Order: sequence, then C-alpha cells, then structure tokens
Amino acid sequence: MKATVKVSQTKLSRRQFLRGAATSTTAFMVLPGAVLGLRGGTLPNEKLNLAGIGIGGRGSDDLREVERENIVALCDVDKRHAAHVFRRYPRARRFTDYRKMLDEMPELDGVVIATPDHHHAFASMAAIKHGKHVYCEKPLTHSVWESRQVAVAAREAKVATQMGNQGQASEETRRLCEMVWAGVIGKVHEVHIWTDRPSNGLFNVYWPQGVDRPKGTPPVPETLDWDLWLGPAPERPYNPAYLPFVWRGWWDFGTGALGDIGCHAMDPAFRALKLHAPLTVQAASSRVNKETYPVASMVTYQYGARSAEPQANDTFIRGLSGAAAGGIEMPPCRFTWYDGGLRPPRPEGLPDGEMMGDNGRLLVGDKGFILGDKVFPESCAKDAAEVGRTIARSPGHHAEWILACKGGKKPGSNFDWAGPLAEAVLLGNIALRVQLRQDLTLCKLHWDSENLRFSNLDEANRFVRNPYREGWSL
Repeated sequence: MKATVKVSQTKLSRRQFLRGAATSTTAFMVLPGAVLGLRGGTLPNEKLNLAGIGIGGRGSDDLREVERENIVALCDVDKRHAAHVFRRYPRARRFTDYRKMLDEMPELDGVVIATPDHHHAFASMAAIKHGKHVYCEKPLTHSVWESRQVAVAAREAKVATQMGNQGQASEETRRLCEMVWAGVIGKVHEVHIWTDRPSNGLFNVYWPQGVDRPKGTPPVPETLDWDLWLGPAPERPYNPAYLPFVWRGWWDFGTGALGDIGCHAMDPAFRALKLHAPLTVQAASSRVNKETYPVASMVTYQYGARSAEPQANDTFIRGLSGAAAGGIEMPPCRFTWYDGGLRPPRPEGLPDGEMMGDNGRLLVGDKGFILGDKVFPESCAKDAAEVGRTIARSPGHHAEWILACKGGKKPGSNFDWAGPLAEAVLLGNIALRVQLRQDLTLCKLHWDSENLRFSNLDEANRFVRNPYREGWSL
C-alpha cells in the first residue's frame, strides 16, 4: 500500500527551504522537489551554490573540501595571493569586496570565510543578514563581543553554521569524551594545553610576535586593495610585515597563538568537561607591547562545578543522559594554556621516556590522567579499553556543514558551540593586554558572562569590544 503524501500549496523559495531545514535535528530524506512543493529549492541530493571569502591561504583548502558543490563566487582583496584559486575555479565570479558580492548574488546558498581574524565577524554577519549559511575559520571572531553577536544572529536567522576547528569531528575528540564520562580517570580537576606557536625554535617562526610596528612605508602592490584589507581595523600604512599569514601576531588583525591554536586544542577538553564561561582569567607572559602579542604566555582559567547532564550546546551528544557521563558531576576545574614553547611540569606518575611534546593536552583526574590520547596509570588504561563508543561518529568536519545546509542536524562546531569557545579563548587575550599589566599583577579578572563584562576591573571592559574604523559596523 502506497503512503499518501499531502503537498502544501505554499510556495517556498530555495532560500526559505534551506534556512528552515538548517534547524532540523533529524536525518533528512531524499525526496523529489515536487513532493516538497519546492520550485528550485536545493534538495539533499542537489548542489549548493557556495562562495569563498578570503581564499588565498586556508580558504583554498576549505574550498577543496566543499568543491563537490557549486563554487560560483570568489572574493579576495589580494589578487596575486589568490591567483591560484581563481585559476582553479575559472567559472566563478570574482569580487574584491564581500559586501558587494552578497548584494549582487542572491542565488548564493552559503559562504566559506577564511579572511584574517579582524574580518571574521563582518563577513559572517553580512552573510547571515543575507540569509546565507556560514562556514567561518577559527577563531570565530576578533573580539569577545563579536562572538556573542554573531552567535545570536546565526541562531535567529536559522542558518547552518560551522567554525573551522576540524578536530572536533575527530575520533580522538569522541574517545576523550567517552573516557572522561565513563570516569576512567575519576573527576577531572585540572587541564593543561600547550603549543609551540608562534615559534618552535630560534630559526623557525610561524609568525612574529613581540615585535614593534615596522617603520618603512613601501608602496602598496597593484594587486592588493589595502583599504579593504584593513577593513574595520585602525588606519595604518601598508607594509609586507602584515600579510599574508603573518597578520596573526598583530593585535589589530589577528588573535595570536591563543586565538589561532586555542579553538583547535581546547575544544576536546571543553566538550569532555562541559565547559562554558570561565569564572576568572589571569595571565603571565614574556614582554608584551601594544602592537603584537607576546612571544610566550600562560593563561589560567578557573571554572566552577558543572552538571554532567548534556547542555544545549553539546551538539554531538544530543540524546545522552547524565548516566552516559558515568553519573559524575563535574568539579571545579583549573584550565591552563601555554604557548611559545612553554609547557606544564611532567605529571606525577608519567613513566620515564614518555614525551610531553611541543604541542599537547593533559587532563588530570583524581584517579589518573590522560596525556594526548594515552591513559595513565595502567589500571586506568585497562578501564579505558573497555569503554564503549556511545557518541555518533562524524561524516567529516566540512561534510557536517554541507549536510546541515541541506537539512541535516547541526554541525559539531555550529556557532552556538563555537561562540562560547571563542569567547573563552579571546578572554585570555584581554588578560595579556599591555595596558592592563599593572592592574593584573594585583588581581584576577572576574568574568560576568551574562552581562558580557568584567565585574572587578572596568578598565578591562574596553577590550571586550573593539572600536571600528569609520564606515564599518556590525
């Protein structure tokens, strides 16, 4: 017997269908367009029209991950840096200003953003206001305030979103959560994350930090729109010290080692320990100035006790109960970040010969610890081997976003998750501001997440939100 399908007479535009479908948390069905009453709407087995914004560097790799869809537009302010991508997609329309692109191409379904950090919020918000799905590289934004605004706007617009921290889709992240929730190392009260960025040696610098503004004013290359590259950032003369890639170390453009690596390295622990907003943040660093982030820093966050029950932003564990976390209530936790080659002391009980590495993650519980993906001591490791796989595995980080654009469930790093993670990362950068150094030798910063402000040092609140150059606003 054939099922009878009632077809609504309401005509939906392609974009209305996609925006509505992005909020679904159930698996989609592949159905003919006529059944859904669509006229030109993209179905799960059809292709999206996508655009790349900031395509010369990481954006090139992101586009390769989604190029089974239709790459119909490309936007970059540096024609020379982006030339190889323009050649790869010769049929795509070319733009310099993403605002103009979004105004002129209503047929776009989504955008992939990999601009310098100071443009993340502006490109994302512009796309959201046009009803487009958004994939944006990490960190989600350049300031704490921007992260909150972008996350709220995406939620209200009901668009599919994903931040570019690929590790969230990995097997390792899921296994860490499963082991912690099973109580393999007991209650976790301490986390350490470290990286060698911005340098892993005297002659190997990923990007410079701890340097002053260059004094030279060479001419702007003919292939670069310097005014658009600056965008909302304060006016300054062009210099090759700022781009490409090396913008990461400058306060006005990037977010330093913490912003660049933090959203990758901190994400698994945030998920496993159900972290959200810290109570306090404090930092120590090498010499810092008003132009660039320090060469090395240590940032310590304090988190209060949390429930083991899944929270609204636990995107890949929907449906699990507190029992899936071993019934363990999460105790207060100290979370410490190190960069510039700094790292924590070797944990008690780590066997001789086991490497801490230049980049790493350490979770310390009351029964044992997890270093990277290794569990110590041996008794805890044996328990870990018995832990089942209770979390659904990912089809792939970029694939999650594409599927969400076509009606699938929310991606693992959608902006409701990515926003609070980025906020925490960027709070650490505020604690590194040279303008606050004297005050911060006397106190920790106490964070009031609900009101988006520090409750004990008003001077720090001016760094929660950046001022913008004339002509730029969210």
